[in-house]
Amino acid sequence: MAAIIQLEKIEKIYGQGESEVRALQGVSLDIQDGDFVAVMGTSGSGKSTMMNVIGCLDVPTSGKYLLDGNDVARLNRGQLAELRNKLLGFVFQSFNLLPRTTALENVELPLVYGGVPAKERRQRATESLERVGLGTRTHHHPNQLSGGQQQRVAIARALVTRPRVIVADEPTGALDSATTKDIMALFQTLGTTGITIVLVTHEPDVAAYANRVIVMKDGQVETDERQVARQ
Repeated sequence: MAAIIQLEKIEKIYGQGESEVRALQGVSLDIQDGDFVAVMGTSGSGKSTMMNVIGCLDVPTSGKYLLDGNDVARLNRGQLAELRNKLLGFVFQSFNLLPRTTALENVELPLVYGGVPAKERRQRATESLERVGLGTRTHHHPNQLSGGQQQRVAIARALVTRPRVIVADEPTGALDSATTKDIMALFQTLGTTGITIVLVTHEPDVAAYANRVIVMKDGQVETDERQVARQ
């Protein structure tokens, strides 16, 4: 199985002199195609910085990051945006839905930016919503949906570009425990289709759904273990 994400001695330093913060200190790891990885750690452990590097939202100070074999540091801004749009989908704790647009229109947005024709956009967005169990909610606005349904719309939006990797930052942080189970079951289902999932969480109950758990501490990987995922 090929590694779609390869980090080699990644360092990330913010500030200079006395205000210098070493957010990542020589992180090296591979994530395979189809892995479901939970990244844990206390505040300041480096987990969010690593997530931003993996998502090409931040550039490491040193080290090498290969995404699907592409050396990210060698790409110009346009090439990086193209690679990110093609390979990565993002899900955040706060859903980030536009309140005055329907679920369908929210899901279509990445395709609008990608220049996909309207008919194809509508078809792909509809399929994406059906995939997350919201085929009957396409014309509902966010304020007509529960928190769990809003997060499903956000996941559908991440899926609509047909990414190979979903990067999820505390995706259940705003949800109750029953809805959290539903969302994690959905992520597991997506994982069985070959999508790689990298999920940041501080909750052990959420990490239990992954088949691999990486614990960060002081900018380094403290532990990296595979486990039998909770079903």
